[in-house]
Amino acid sequence: MRILIAGATSALGTATATALLDAGHHVIVVGSDAGRLGLVDASERFVCDLTDAEAVDALAAEVGELDALVHLVGGWRGGGGLAGQTDEDWAWLEPRVVGTLRHTARAFADAIGRSAAGAIVAISTTGLERPTAGNANYVALKAAAEAWLAAVGHALRETPTRIVVKRVKALVTAQQRAAEPERAFPGATDVHELAAEIAADLTASRN
Repeated sequence: MRILIAGATSALGTATATALLDAGHHVIVVGSDAGRLGLVDASERFVCDLTDAEAVDALAAEVGELDALVHLVGGWRGGGGLAGQTDEDWAWLEPRVVGTLRHTARAFADAIGRSAAGAIVAISTTGLERPTAGNANYVALKAAAEAWLAAVGHALRETPTRIVVKRVKALVTAQQRAAEPERAFPGATDVHELAAEIAADLTASRN
């Protein structure tokens, strides 16, 4: 499968790229930092500002046919109750959490819809199950992202495309555990475990 990872330079992106390559897929990684992108295992690499709709449309034209999109762009800001849910944080989060998903899903939808094993995978949050005041900006935008994906699923309802949303509380790396050995990281999901799960889901689509 030709699989594109949006936001590939994060710890989860790097782990997912390696897992997908190991599973035999053609992995296209996209990020905004060429230096960091060069450190990610991949079949192809593209530097692109995914918050820019025109840049993403140009990327889609260059990439061509695609079987799956894995959207891993994100970030978090919050805390401080409702008073701490600032407009500045909202303005920082929205283009990353929602904007990049809107742009990539829309740009690649037709190609993915043509695939016999099409899939769009995105990461969401368990915080949607119990929103808190200190997380209001973030969970509201994640809810919007999930709604957008549901709409994409509706647009592709007559194709084999699957929409896969994986909700996690938080992510953790081996480096974080080593740096804070006394910390339990309750409820956190290891990036390599999630990467393996994503690779298994997409490989099952191919089969």
